[in-house]
Amino acid sequence: MPDALIPSTDAPDHAPHELEAAAPAATVRKRPKPGERRIQILQALAAMLEQPGGERITTAALAARLDVSEAALYRHFASKAQMFEGLIEFIEQSVFTLINQIVEREQSAGSGLTDQGPRQAAKVIAMLVQFAEKNPGMARVMVGDALVHENERLLARMNQFFDKIEATLRQCLRDGALASASATPTVDAQVRASVLMAFAGGRLQRFVRSGYKRLPSEYLDTSLRLLLG
Repeated sequence: MPDALIPSTDAPDHAPHELEAAAPAATVRKRPKPGERRIQILQALAAMLEQPGGERITTAALAARLDVSEAALYRHFASKAQMFEGLIEFIEQSVFTLINQIVEREQSAGSGLTDQGPRQAAKVIAMLVQFAEKNPGMARVMVGDALVHENERLLARMNQFFDKIEATLRQCLRDGALASASATPTVDAQVRASVLMAFAGGRLQRFVRSGYKRLPSEYLDTSLRLLLG
């Protein structure tokens, strides 16, 4: 997870220089602050998902990575499904916050422009694939690869995530179609939004299937220009 939202746990804590002799680090095990262990569990799960191969992650493997017992995991999450829901919440919050920023910036830049809708849509798709590219473990969750053997509600929630993005694209593109005096602005927007989501979904699937070798941002600007005209 990006450090700005989830604090990194990679760097070990060090005692001040003057206390090192009196309190050897090897004999002290620092208790995590409230909520910190929950974040560490989600970080570890995301990091394990970044490993190519698509193996199912077990709570035993996750506990071993954190050097805790499985019981310790369940003190913070009632089930593994709740752990995945924590990752999905991170994806939703990150992506929809960025989408809102894109729409607000474009609207403040000028209204009624014929290219405003397609430009907004292109920026939303670019942000989505770039987010996945920077967060490979999250990409596996987004395409459902990591959720195949998990609770069905997780897949349903990710489907709703993409439905909401497509609805945003339809609105952006409909506004653009109205500005360009299209005879069928609603239909035009629905078709183009559907094509854009199929393109983005395909790029994310290829990224995961290739073991993260085929980047979803490959020829992105050129592809979007072809799709949006």
